[in-house]
Order: sequence, then C-alpha cells, then structure tokens
Amino acid sequence: MPDLHKELLIRILLGTVLGGVIGFERDLHGRQAGLRTHAIVALASATFMVVSTQFMYWQHYKDADLVRVDTSRIASSVVSGIGFLGAGAILRTGITVRGLTTAAGLWLVSAIGMAAGGGMYVIAAFATLLGLVALTLMRLLEDRGDTVDRQRITVRLDEKRAPISSVTAALGRKCKVLAQETYEGPFDDGSVQFTFEVRAPSPVHSYELARTLEGITGVKHVRVEKA
Repeated sequence: MPDLHKELLIRILLGTVLGGVIGFERDLHGRQAGLRTHAIVALASATFMVVSTQFMYWQHYKDADLVRVDTSRIASSVVSGIGFLGAGAILRTGITVRGLTTAAGLWLVSAIGMAAGGGMYVIAAFATLLGLVALTLMRLLEDRGDTVDRQRITVRLDEKRAPISSVTAALGRKCKVLAQETYEGPFDDGSVQFTFEVRAPSPVHSYELARTLEGITGVKHVRVEKA
C-alpha cells in the first residue's frame, strides 16, 4: 500500500476513534446521540477533510492544465451541514431546552474529525482531551456548593382524580423539576403516564419521593431511577 494511502487511512481512523471517545462519555449519561453517532460524525468529517485536501492529487491533472480549485469549500460545507444534525438533537419541553450539550458535542467531534483529516493529530487529540474535561469535570462544577441528585420519575395516574398539577406541586415541595420528558396515554384504563427529570437534595431518597407521590389520590404507579 502506498505511503500516501496509509497516511490518509490513519487520519480517518484517528478521527473516528477520537470522536468515539466523546460519544462514549455521552453514552455513559444515557444520551440519544452516543458512541455510534459521534464516531460516525467524526468519521464523515475526517473523510470529507481528506477528500477536501487531497482530491486534486487523484485527478491526474497535468502541469499545462489550467485548473483552479478552492480546496476549503468542502470543509466549510461540513461546518454548515453539521448544524442541521445538531439541531435534531435539541428538544424543547415547555420552557426547558434539552440536548444543547449533545449538539455541541456533535459540533466538536466534527471539528476533531476535520483536524485529524487535515493531518493535525496533536490538535485533534488536544481538542478531544479538552472536550472530555468540559463534559466530565465541568459537569461536576455545575452543581458545586449543592449536594444534589438527578433522578427520573415516571408517574402513571388517573387525570380525572389526580391532575398533573398535583403531582408537580408535590414534587416541587421535595425537589426541583427540571423537565417533563415524556407523555404517554391514555391507556385502556383511562390513565396517562408522565416522566420527569428532577434535581433533588441528596437527603431526599428515592423511597421518600415515591411514597410522597403514591399518597396522592389517583396515582397508580411510581418509578424513581437515577437520571
């Protein structure tokens, strides 16, 4: 295999691996766009960058041919195109917006892939390292000064006997409701199901939250799990 081929394949492979590292961190936190999505975005970005920088070589133009090419146009299109993919990761529920960090992560791995595809290995590795710092260490700083616990609470209830407002009010007395994530129903028995993500002080245990909600008339089932 020619040395040039080896160099280009290494660029694509490195971009994919580094993007997968960021995606693995997202997977650990249960995000929809995880390892495979981030790895594929980085793979595509690295490939586009390799094509952008090298495609002229493979056209076998002669010195006498008058050809002018802007090799940055493919790379710049990647930057624009990744914005549409990132927008698909952003969800809005009421006044709460979710997925911004995942969208930013996709934007980051596209840059990592382009850096690797351009042969800038140190830059790609350094961007990956800083990305992991931002996603892990800085996550801990978001809640500094507060000992908090993020939990996902699923409640199934009869809305005629227990309006959702009574559930959110009960939750509000124990913790902070960050988002209403899903709604399902009505089921055959007329009940509906809601899922919330909450931030609760660590002294508030899952059992205590569940017992509080189960005490509301009309609540049929409660599930509390780590978010």
